[in-house]
Amino acid sequence: MSEVKKMDQFTLDIIKDSLYAIGEEMFISVARSSKSPVIYETLDFASAMTDKYGNLLTQGNGVTGFIGLLSFMVQETIEKFEKKGKLYPGDIIIINDPYSGGGSHLSDVGVVMPIYYEGEIVAYSANKAHWTEVGGKDPGSWTVDSTEIFQEGIQFPCIKLFERGQINEPLIDLIKANVRFPDLSIGDMWAQIAGLKTGEKRFIELCDKYSKDTVISSIKRMLKTSEEISRKEVMKLPDGVYEATDFIDDDGLGSGPLNIQVKVTIDGDRFICDFRGSHMQVPGPINVALAGLKSAVRTIFLAATNPSQDVNDGVFTPLEIIVDDRSIFNAKRPAAVSTYWETMIAGEDLIWKALAPILPERLPAGHLLSVCAFVFTGNHPETCEPYIAVGPSVGGWGAGQGKDGENGQFCIGDGETYNIPVEVMETRYGLFVDEYRLRTDGAGVGEFRGGTGVVRTYRQQNEGGSFTGTFGRFKYLPWGMNEGGEGSRNMFEFVKADGTVDGPYGKYARQPLTTGDAVRMSTATGGGYGNPLNRPVEKVVMDIKNGFITAEQGLKDYGVKINSNSFEVIGLSPEREKNGK
Repeated sequence: MSEVKKMDQFTLDIIKDSLYAIGEEMFISVARSSKSPVIYETLDFASAMTDKYGNLLTQGNGVTGFIGLLSFMVQETIEKFEKKGKLYPGDIIIINDPYSGGGSHLSDVGVVMPIYYEGEIVAYSANKAHWTEVGGKDPGSWTVDSTEIFQEGIQFPCIKLFERGQINEPLIDLIKANVRFPDLSIGDMWAQIAGLKTGEKRFIELCDKYSKDTVISSIKRMLKTSEEISRKEVMKLPDGVYEATDFIDDDGLGSGPLNIQVKVTIDGDRFICDFRGSHMQVPGPINVALAGLKSAVRTIFLAATNPSQDVNDGVFTPLEIIVDDRSIFNAKRPAAVSTYWETMIAGEDLIWKALAPILPERLPAGHLLSVCAFVFTGNHPETCEPYIAVGPSVGGWGAGQGKDGENGQFCIGDGETYNIPVEVMETRYGLFVDEYRLRTDGAGVGEFRGGTGVVRTYRQQNEGGSFTGTFGRFKYLPWGMNEGGEGSRNMFEFVKADGTVDGPYGKYARQPLTTGDAVRMSTATGGGYGNPLNRPVEKVVMDIKNGFITAEQGLKDYGVKINSNSFEVIGLSPEREKNGK
């Protein structure tokens, strides 16, 4: 630290901000060079830089669920190669093993590259992106009815994609032979490598400009400062033990409901999350490995302490996680994990639910929770080319202190991502979009109303299509706060060409679709906040005018009776009159 004190503080801050800019530039380079809409449209990936020890320095994020996962990949690379003297300039490692450095599922493929300067490793660049295909028993490589990881695709157990600058051609041949859309997968792989190279170039430029020692000293200062800030933020929270319980619908194979629980202990500058007692790992693919749980907990930790703080590993030093071995939150090989996000996000939602009563200004009522992911497969009706469309869904967030919930936003696990546009769904995949609208179901009642979900209906244009979906919170609804009502459920229905409807469902694998068949996907409205009888009359009238609730719901839930033609208030319920609002 004596060396740091002698340095110009402005220079140290410039280097710190330059590192954050590197993460963003790496992110942009991947988005602009990828071949799959799930990457360049949805932004289902993240880029990062770590120090030589694998400590996260900066992360360009699309998916918040990847916060920290990249440092685990780097640390696995260090253990397997660097510590054994088997890592060289020009090496690139590929890894998607959920149990040892991956944390998610096989579709999320990571690449790691050591950055050398003056003959020694000074940092690592890393990237993790959702490949449209990594093989396995189902198109899209994730499904709701796998029973072991071997059914879910090709596994990369931290192996060399490049060695001393030379690509591993046999590995490329193996990938091409095992995935259904090799052009997409290999194209996205090269986009990830472009991101790594961008990070390497910019980091070396920093060392050239300011010297290696100055950059490394700035990194140490950045991590230490972030830790100090984070500990101070934790100390602002009231000490205590805060608990929450909930259920996950099922595992996709009939096991359920699955109990989950957390005990959050805030003690000075320590933030301890104890998940012991939650359900053990299950046969179906909703298990999550420990690294994935850690990433989820980091997300809600940031939300509860200092959401604006730049992300690096120093931020998370106060955080401790305790979990049972071989539980649904700490799955072990060969547990199926392809829809891991249902459990990962449920873990952070538990902490959210436990802390919301003491942090109402930061944490609102419960939201849609699930990614509500889908896979459509088939052949394009005009070109006859096979396609696979993979994507997430937006839905409603919970209301909070002084505000209604947000409409049509991605869940906390998706973060700064986007849906695949209607134009892309229709032109690239040949699906016809019948509707894409807000779901005005009137759920999430409260003084502040839960944000609404959406309804999308995608119609098949020819024979030979199929649909797989997993919409969590199908049975257990988004929770309300302070007398606010529960939200609605996520679900999808199959609307046959003859008009008959099958469903609703929360999970379904490989439903055949033929000409004229449609899938109607509906996402949850978030939970409400506060007594609905306290919602101002003028807001209730506006909700009815805007179609968020019906006139009947206005009277039943909010105690406001209106003239349906003029929207004039013609009466209040006895309960509302008694409430004095």
